Amino acid sequence: MAIKKKKSGGGGANWMDTYGDMVTLLLCFFVLLYSMSTISEDNWKAIVQSFNPTAVEETRATAGADGPNADETGDSGNLEERQEEIEQDMESLLQAIQDFVQQRNLQDAITVSKDGGKVFITFSQSVFFEGDSPVILKEAYPILDGVSDMLSNVSGSIDEIRVQGHTARARSGGNSIKTDRTLASQRATNVVVYLQENGCTVDPARLVSEGFGEWRPIAPNDTDENRAKNRRVEMIISGRDLEAELNGQGAIQQYYIAES
Repeated sequence: MAIKKKKSGGGGANWMDTYGDMVTLLLCFFVLLYSMSTISEDNWKAIVQSFNPTAVEETRATAGADGPNADETGDSGNLEERQEEIEQDMESLLQAIQDFVQQRNLQDAITVSKDGGKVFITFSQSVFFEGDSPVILKEAYPILDGVSDMLSNVSGSIDEIRVQGHTARARSGGNSIKTDRTLASQRATNVVVYLQENGCTVDPARLVSEGFGEWRPIAPNDTDENRAKNRRVEMIISGRDLEAELNGQGAIQQYYIAES
């Protein structure tokens, strides 16, 4: 007589199958987390785009949306090309200012140089101001007008313009701190105000005035000639870095609030 074996219920097997699927999913999840801990930017973009092909481009557009010229940074395909244009604009600005100085025989009063993505212009006090006065001389207006036009021609490529006022130590014991700092700050501010009021198209948020007084000399304060070198206004013009702007690290990106 044959003995029939009792078939066991399927509940246990089904439970084990579900448990096995869960463990497998957890394993995949932790493997994905581990791989992401060392993932490169390109691989991360590939993963994101596999779920949403437009996600990366939307992220780029959002990153630059709060600042000026945000549309220029939204297309990653044009990023390198636009950055090259910015560098060319800064080189053109340097050449234009150098030509301006030479044509007007201002070599003794204005010096121009470039380091990296920045253009440096130094104006001696004799060009802009009298004695201890912060009032810009009328003779300086044509110079500022010319510089303003050149800045406006490349305004879209400028990240920031810092105008810095400097004085010289007139006495062995040092200048009056309040007078010294105030004079330097007022001179720098008056230059920025002139640019804004007379047609410079650079975004005003990118214009900064600073006063250092006697504390950043470029020559010893031991002769009248050296003190004249220290009495100066400097203009430092920085070109935009589009990659930094995409990461929210541009000079003024943090100060922009998106319009509602």
